[in-house]
Amino acid sequence: MVVKVSKPEINVREKISELDKPSGTAGQAMLAAETPQEQFNLINAGRRNMIINGDMRIAQRGTSATGVASNGYYATDRMAFYEANSGTYTVRQDNNSGLAEFPHYHHIIATTADTSLGSTELVSGLFYKIEGNDLQHLGYGTSGAKHTTLSFWVRTNVPGDYTVSIYKTFGSARVVAPIYTVEHAGVWQYVTLVIPPDTNTGINNGNGDGLAFYFNLSSGSSYTVSEAPNWSSYTTGNWSGGHTAHWGKTTNDYWHITGVQFEVGKVATPFEHRSYGEELALCQRYCYVIGHPSQVIYLGTGSMYTTTAVNLSVPLPVQLRHNNPSFTRVANGTGNWLNVYVGATGTVSNVAPLQGDYTQSNLRLYIPGAHSGNSPSAAGAGVWSMVLAGAQLIINAEL
Repeated sequence: MVVKVSKPEINVREKISELDKPSGTAGQAMLAAETPQEQFNLINAGRRNMIINGDMRIAQRGTSATGVASNGYYATDRMAFYEANSGTYTVRQDNNSGLAEFPHYHHIIATTADTSLGSTELVSGLFYKIEGNDLQHLGYGTSGAKHTTLSFWVRTNVPGDYTVSIYKTFGSARVVAPIYTVEHAGVWQYVTLVIPPDTNTGINNGNGDGLAFYFNLSSGSSYTVSEAPNWSSYTTGNWSGGHTAHWGKTTNDYWHITGVQFEVGKVATPFEHRSYGEELALCQRYCYVIGHPSQVIYLGTGSMYTTTAVNLSVPLPVQLRHNNPSFTRVANGTGNWLNVYVGATGTVSNVAPLQGDYTQSNLRLYIPGAHSGNSPSAAGAGVWSMVLAGAQLIINAEL
């Protein structure tokens, strides 16, 4: 018996032409994904961005710091500034970027120019550290270590070649320093950098430093001897090889950044936006600021330890990164930051707080000299306290 099978005709040319149909940006990203995990990330399933406050919305300390001439955290939460040169800078959080998705941005201005860049001078407009606890899924130090992608928006008046030095110290100091080019002055530019994995050494598994990102603006010749496109043992010479831009050479040079995202995979996906409340809570693990420009803010209750020294129980919104934070008091226009009441009798002061005990939900502040000692003050008397309007208490557990 003979069985005949018939099939519909196929227009081969038509089928081939269909291969040229555009798939769109998202479709191209899906086609470029090499693993199911990358495709999982692309469809916005699960958390992706390992950067906190990448959209620059949170600025608990304040929105501007002038006369900056040393390393530290200024303005935008989690975004530190690093410098080893003779310049002076203003560090700000601004909210007029012109980008619909990212109105806020981190803003660095050179107010005193460093006209002659020394061989060992370095300026990193943004210096960001990720806690080791949050990086173990990258699998560094194993054969299954994952590629990652760093993406961000940047704008500056100084075009040229820039580097981002990514650094870790677990086991041994290692660095990778991808290069990006700013092609036009004064224009927002979207940058994506694929970071190769490090199969050689792992990342600290704890609440200390995991990875540190230095967004270099100026880099002296000692740091630019050789490029480091892959993870390498750190030397001074391979810190930022390929960096040629000399930002900060002229007064009022500026550098802006926003929309920073660091994620698993070789594809930059759309920025992961979180609610303001969630982003604030993530920031408060590292820095908690109590204070308001124009209102008094409740600090805590407790009791008099002596007639002048007070113990206060201060509630915390989240668990701090570690149990030994530092305290910075910022006085208001009267030169004070604190008001401690025994009954209706308050004492205003600028005395320094010291830490006592710590739990996950609160800490004890011991503040000698916080009360005048006048009646009704007495050891054991109940107290309540306020941070004065225009003042701050900064509780710092940053990396």
